[in-house]
Amino acid sequence: MTTDYPEEKYPHKDITAKIIKAAFDVHNRLGHSFLEKIYENALVKELQGQGLKVDQQKPLTVNYGGEPIGGFAVDLLVEDKIVVELKAVNSLESAHEDKLFHYLKASGLEVGLLINFGKSVEVRRKIFTHK
Repeated sequence: MTTDYPEEKYPHKDITAKIIKAAFDVHNRLGHSFLEKIYENALVKELQGQGLKVDQQKPLTVNYGGEPIGGFAVDLLVEDKIVVELKAVNSLESAHEDKLFHYLKASGLEVGLLINFGKSVEVRRKIFTHK
């Protein structure tokens, strides 16, 4: 279930603030219209330069009834806590948010960022509480 949080109570807000700032730094240096993979690689460099642990294209497993039934890879997993889904499109769609939501639900992680490197940076933060 998603929960509305006041900004001051966002889980891992110190890390997400660094990720968001790094995304703007990348966009300011590269501009728009590159492929998503270019932004992904640049963002990894920025985050690692800040001393953050970043796993790129991190495979995660989906379990059903306690048994693995498949898997997927997230664009970035930062500090083993935050799923970062990247896009390089004109505008974000609800399907992009749904994908991030499912990644959080399947991974057992609580915090996700959807970052679009369109004409300007667009960020959507998702919080998923597992109950």
